Amino acid sequence: MTNKKIGIVMHSYEGGALCYTTACKRGVELLGPHMHPTILMSSIPMGLSMEAWENDDYNVISFHLMEGIQQVKQSGADFFICPDNTAHIVLEKIIGDVPIPGIHIADVVCNEILSNGWQKVGLLGTKWTMEGEIYASALKRNWLELITPEPTDRLKINDIIFEELCNGIFKEVSINFFINVITKLKREGAECVILGCTEIPLIINTNNSPLPILDSTRLLAKKAVEYAVSNTHETSKQWIDLSKSN
Repeated sequence: MTNKKIGIVMHSYEGGALCYTTACKRGVELLGPHMHPTILMSSIPMGLSMEAWENDDYNVISFHLMEGIQQVKQSGADFFICPDNTAHIVLEKIIGDVPIPGIHIADVVCNEILSNGWQKVGLLGTKWTMEGEIYASALKRNWLELITPEPTDRLKINDIIFEELCNGIFKEVSINFFINVITKLKREGAECVILGCTEIPLIINTNNSPLPILDSTRLLAKKAVEYAVSNTHETSKQWIDLSKSN
């Protein structure tokens, strides 16, 4: 049995914890009771990067993300994942310099969309994720249409993520707001919705979402375990080619 070691580079603790527990549970499904690939984790406080995010200072953010990747590499990780969608804005810029390959969260999500035959995709996340190129580019490469919430809803979603969800605060009024936003996306033609922030799955799930959900955190964690136990070894690319491990 091939078991590559997984490195989880956390940016926020709520989403990072969800990623870890999901990976362990997927390990049990594939390997049996009490088993999963070795998982090594780095948890540099997100607070060290928050001002930099607001000021678009990617140098500071890349320093902390690279430090996290180095930590899991030095602990023995064969590859890394980062359950923070927004962090991929910076990871895409530094991927050529990282010491171990990684799995890109948007690649995992797009594979799931394609496997279900959906074409029009809603997206929820931080303002940087909803307005940036992480998913816009990935979906475009796969001939998929992206639908995002209206500007005022995007701002409120961003506030709820950082002021509540990242701090473990889950208000019913905020849950209802997310449900209403998803309903709007459905009216605009979205066939599914990406939960493109590690914390959103803590309040939105298959039971309360008006659309089928793409839980980026759990999808990434499961794919990491599946790749870890596969016979595929990525050595030539910094982003792992997932088509070789299916």
